[in-house]
Amino acid sequence: MNFMKREQVFDKNAKITNERYVVIDTELTGLNEQKDSIVSIGAVKMDGRLIKIRQTFHRLVKPKTSLTSKSIIIHKITPSEVEEKPLIDDVIKAFLDFCEERIIIGHFVSIDMTFINKEVRRVLGTFVPNHVLDTSLIYSYLKKKYPRKTIFFTYPGEMELYEMAKRFGIPCSSTHDALSDAFVTAQLFQRFIPMLVGIGISRIGDLLHIASPFTKDARYRLSGEIVNF
Repeated sequence: MNFMKREQVFDKNAKITNERYVVIDTELTGLNEQKDSIVSIGAVKMDGRLIKIRQTFHRLVKPKTSLTSKSIIIHKITPSEVEEKPLIDDVIKAFLDFCEERIIIGHFVSIDMTFINKEVRRVLGTFVPNHVLDTSLIYSYLKKKYPRKTIFFTYPGEMELYEMAKRFGIPCSSTHDALSDAFVTAQLFQRFIPMLVGIGISRIGDLLHIASPFTKDARYRLSGEIVNF
């Protein structure tokens, strides 16, 4: 696929239950986009609510910046594991080809897309054309619409991916890597779809309106409690 000539195929009236998605996650050396870099990228495809468990992408990357003790504690990736891995320059196009024209989904995905777009711009001179959805924004919207559901009761750390997953009955592996987190995020979105349809958010245009971190209507919030990178 020629990424440079790719155009985003988008029908705002398409049903969210029929849309094609790709759920992503990255591991980073830190959260400073000027100083930190990508260590790994993971992704899994979804067709509507169906998670395509055999259609995955997972790459370790030799980071452009040094791994810190804090980042190693979080993602358990050591310098020796990435020393012989390819640079992001050799991985980013394969990742974009994997994403195809699918809508990208992530948890606090603005962080992932900031780092991905930085590399796409540097390597390919453009930006990722795909539309993007954030499961944290979907959760916040559903919380307002289902205020009496106990799974939406406020408590410290409720927006952290694995804490949220537990509340929705999603098993969480002790392994913390980009692909595992993408799978957890996919299952979370899978749970959200019928709840969204139940309150009238059945078209992809409506979902993007409430859950894209890059629209003027979205109020993206990076909680101080979110430390996973």
